[in-house]
Amino acid sequence: MATLYLSLGTNLGDRRKNISSALELIARNVGTVVAASDIIETEPWGFDSANSFLNMAVKVETGLTPLDALHATQDIERQLGRSEKTHDGHYRDRLIDIDLLMYDNLVMDTPELTLPHPLMRRRRFVMEPLAQIAPELCII
Repeated sequence: MATLYLSLGTNLGDRRKNISSALELIARNVGTVVAASDIIETEPWGFDSANSFLNMAVKVETGLTPLDALHATQDIERQLGRSEKTHDGHYRDRLIDIDLLMYDNLVMDTPELTLPHPLMRRRRFVMEPLAQIAPELCII
């Protein structure tokens, strides 16, 4: 089993329900959720919106490969109503966003997936929840 860290965010609809539904689907399709941070409310990052986000981080024990985990989380996003990550290359409001942050100590950089997540250290909405569930991590 591998240890996978995910970041979850939502700023549309019933945000708490979106997070709850995503957690249920992660447990069903990705692996066992062994730790979950508090949910924090944050301002949008990288774009302007009147809708604030709810964000959290989770630690998952998984038997999936990194790419299988990516595809599973993308399927969850689609199941919960998300159609596209960006519009014309720009961030936008979203029902749910699930990002892979780290997968064990793996470092990879492919056109489809980069681990650790290349922007995570610049995002308070990622680092604050991640520090709650994994303060011992040495973030690359």
